Amino acid sequence: MESDNAEENFSTKQSPTSEKTRLQVTHGHQERTRRSETTSSEGPQTPYAAALLDFSFPKEARLRKRAEFLRVYEQGERIEGRFLTVFILPNSLGRHRVGITATRKAIGKAHDRNRAKRLLRETFRLSRLELNEVRPSFDWVLNARRALIRGKLDRPLTEFRGMLSKLSTANTEGDRIV
Repeated sequence: MESDNAEENFSTKQSPTSEKTRLQVTHGHQERTRRSETTSSEGPQTPYAAALLDFSFPKEARLRKRAEFLRVYEQGERIEGRFLTVFILPNSLGRHRVGITATRKAIGKAHDRNRAKRLLRETFRLSRLELNEVRPSFDWVLNARRALIRGKLDRPLTEFRGMLSKLSTANTEGDRIV
């Protein structure tokens, strides 16, 4: 009979609703500082931070059209590596340009191809100092190989820098690249 007793204690009348359910305060949340007023806990950036964090690959530094890729494949020289295959062709632009490929046949699934392209792009970007010493400038096509996706960045980077040193040695001696 406890349920009968509980029903008697409940009110069937509804409480009146107030027109203003929110409090309106003119100086709300004064203890909270604004975003622009907060001090940075990281400190000032170093003057070289922009150069270190330059992840951009400008359009003029890329091979973008299929015809450009085909020209490098057909007329350029091929250097085989364990992690990548490099095709190079001298250009008269005064700057190096790069094109990166990771085919479904060589790599497989899309997420692996995307990772391979990121690794090759970063390899080329981190080798800019070595690339600036290579004359004449070249159009580069970097093809990813299956072994690339199993490793970290250091292995293809070391391999690519080795290819660059061979290239600069061949250029100074007047030999063929391969």
